[in-house]
Amino acid sequence: MSITTTTHLNFRGEARAALDFYRAVFGGEVMAISYADAHAVQSPDEADQIMWGQVQSAGGFHVMAYDVPGAMAYDPGTIPVFVSIRGDDEAELRGYWAALSEGAEIVQPLAPAGWSPLYGMLKDRFSVTWVLDIAVAYDA
Repeated sequence: MSITTTTHLNFRGEARAALDFYRAVFGGEVMAISYADAHAVQSPDEADQIMWGQVQSAGGFHVMAYDVPGAMAYDPGTIPVFVSIRGDDEAELRGYWAALSEGAEIVQPLAPAGWSPLYGMLKDRFSVTWVLDIAVAYDA
């Protein structure tokens, strides 16, 4: 048996915009089902919000997202999750960084670090914290 893990992000009314943004950054295809599409509308003003959505690219990027209904408590927390993008192509990583940086708060600029030739952290315009780095072999 094999498994795959996928980051699932929760929003309050911004899931569609976030999925479109991540598709613009990483490529791939957005698949989204609204509460209306699923016949699961709890509040008319939330009918077009996302009940299930994802972006998946041929290059391996995959993230899921949905809009937490207004009837449910939602607290995004201070730093509840980091999404890590790790690769071996510096140019590709820098491209993702440049795109994600639009409207973002830079937590750690993209630069060499003690454990990686390139590492950076930012909080994007949807308050999702991203960590990008070049993967290196661990030498125990």
